[in-house]
Amino acid sequence: MNYAAELKKFVTSQYVYSAIRITLATVLPCLVLAHFGVLKEFFLFPLGTSFVALTDQPGPFIRRRNSLIFAIFCFIVVSLIASLVMNIKVLVILEIIIFGMFFSLIGVYGQRLAAVGSLSLVVLAIFIDGHLTGSNIFKSLLIFASGCIWFLLIFLIVTTIQPYKLASQMIGENYLQLAEFLRIKANYYQKNPDFDKLTTQVIAKQVGIKNLQEETRETVFKTRTIVNESTTTSRLLMLMFLNSMDLHEKLMTSESDYQKLQQSFEDSMILVNIHDYLNLLSEEITNIGIALQSGTRARPMFNTELELKNLNSHYFELRNKQLSPDNLENFMILRQILMRINEITKEVNEIYKVFSQDVKLAKSLSTGLDLRKFMPNEEKLNFKVLRTNISLSSSHFRHAIRITTALLLGYLFSFFQLLGIGHTYWILITIVAILKPAYSITKQRNLLRLYGTIAGALIAYAILYFININGVLFSILLLSMILCFSLLKGRYFWAVLFMTIYIFLSFNFLNPGNVNVIFKDRIIDTIVAGIIAFAVSYIVLPVWEHTQNLDLMKKSAECNLIYFQSVVSKFLQEDVDIEDYKMKRKNAIIALANLSDNFQRMISEPKNQQKKLEVVHQFVATSHLITAYTASLSQYSQNNKEFPEIDTESWSRKIEAEMMQTATLLKGEKINETLKMESRLEPEDSSIEDLLLKRKTEIEENDIVDRRDPDRISHLTELKNIHDILELIYDVTKEQRKVIEKYSNEAESTLPQS
Repeated sequence: MNYAAELKKFVTSQYVYSAIRITLATVLPCLVLAHFGVLKEFFLFPLGTSFVALTDQPGPFIRRRNSLIFAIFCFIVVSLIASLVMNIKVLVILEIIIFGMFFSLIGVYGQRLAAVGSLSLVVLAIFIDGHLTGSNIFKSLLIFASGCIWFLLIFLIVTTIQPYKLASQMIGENYLQLAEFLRIKANYYQKNPDFDKLTTQVIAKQVGIKNLQEETRETVFKTRTIVNESTTTSRLLMLMFLNSMDLHEKLMTSESDYQKLQQSFEDSMILVNIHDYLNLLSEEITNIGIALQSGTRARPMFNTELELKNLNSHYFELRNKQLSPDNLENFMILRQILMRINEITKEVNEIYKVFSQDVKLAKSLSTGLDLRKFMPNEEKLNFKVLRTNISLSSSHFRHAIRITTALLLGYLFSFFQLLGIGHTYWILITIVAILKPAYSITKQRNLLRLYGTIAGALIAYAILYFININGVLFSILLLSMILCFSLLKGRYFWAVLFMTIYIFLSFNFLNPGNVNVIFKDRIIDTIVAGIIAFAVSYIVLPVWEHTQNLDLMKKSAECNLIYFQSVVSKFLQEDVDIEDYKMKRKNAIIALANLSDNFQRMISEPKNQQKKLEVVHQFVATSHLITAYTASLSQYSQNNKEFPEIDTESWSRKIEAEMMQTATLLKGEKINETLKMESRLEPEDSSIEDLLLKRKTEIEENDIVDRRDPDRISHLTELKNIHDILELIYDVTKEQRKVIEKYSNEAESTLPQS
């Protein structure tokens, strides 16, 4: 592992940048207030700042600004009502029910408002017993509101000064994810690879790439300054993002029969050489990502032309020594892989050239695409959407009931003094943090929260026991806050650990010498909240992932069919709109990622809820291969070459028939005989066999021409590879159809109806 690169990736990321902004916005007022000796009295000011800051999700400026304003409004209303009714228990319970349901349900409008809803419930927990407001409620609320507005001002100033910063960092993160994806793919070429493990890693990484691409697409396409302004920066960032999408497809085209490759070339070093070169390319892509995140110019780290030349030389040397009629087809596969590597290398080199674009050229760049079509769908803010989700058939409504029930139990539990609980709000905050719509995420967060809290509490206790210098403690506090906010999205255990440390240190500054009480309360409250959250997620209207399987499988099968048809239509010399093609490619990748994500969550659920797990796993794996092989096929249709030797029409009908059979079975319908007949078609590709036989005869007669042009590939090699890819697609679609036949036959009575 390149630790220097990993450190740069982390330090230049949007998460660290955002964490530093939140920390400074929170801490600087504290320093001023502490200087004047009024920090305890005005403690709600930095608290309001940090709460509003945590609702700031990546995205277009207007959406971020509007969500911050809405968050401030919600926080003020919730804190006011909670402070006014805190002594009337019946009204407090009613307040929990109303706020719990409403702020959980607004998640139907997307992640941005879901974050506002969660933090509004945290504000409710903070103000529910009046321990922070004191006797002068309105003064306390004014201080809290001022702290909320303070972060909004910081946000407006920073985004005005650096309007492109977030977009640049998110695009950079896309390249970093692609580099990790290529690194995983490179491992297929190492000695004795674990194919099952690598396939699982590839599918999981596809999910991460899809989620990040959706977030980035919204940020880039919906931000007016990026799309419309004729500035060098905006045009180049748009081009860099679109290039990342094309690079993603090229990386997907490297799907091959790796087991056959390993068996064919296990005695040579060529596969290890490919592995090393792909890792080198991944470092170049990482370098591009880091440069984008940090806002610097990227320059190549290696001489890829020389390294690629050496790799091709190894291949040609091996070919000239070992090529025979028996292994000709294996060398054809290897030659095609090297051609794809050449194309990926050219793509990476083109991306480097983008960094050196001059102003005139940058201003002339145009995508020619209707970017609005590529933006993610988001529910419109109207009451009808909310009303239609008030039903037990809605997963959002079920989650709202669960979180409201858990909050009520947490609040009622605080009435009992059996454990000497001193901070009711910690139980409620922990419940909000742990309890998520998916059971698997709740289960995972529960454990990570508990482990992180215990570890953080022990470390904080040791720090406070051995260190008495305020300057050192304050430095640790700052570092802990930055690390907590930086790791909150991707490393929950570490985020909780550092959160616990900075909370302990904060309370120590406010009330020195009270660490034993804080230690006990924090541990007990976390355990109590964890038990409540786990019990409620399991018992109260749970939504198990297996209930989502059928719809997601249908969507993936449908999108793969449309994507395949779009690619094949190019071979049939039909007019294909590039924008339409890219939309279909995007939809296929998103559908695959959603299905894979659902399967990953299903694995963490109770065994009795993992219905037909093996069948779903097989469907996910075959769907991934269909998408990847279709992407490989698309590369041949983009160079305007014609392949009349391939019976494309018959292959198209044959493969589409298998895909349609799968779609028919998923709908619970019977397959008609026409589809069965179509799937048995025998494409007339006999001329390829004749050409192959002719070439083998030539090799037997030692007619091997030592051509060493890495950019040239024989027509026969292209024909053979297209034929092989079509066969692979057919074999996988046939296997998928059999999987669904088994699924339908064995679980006909248990299949959820959509």
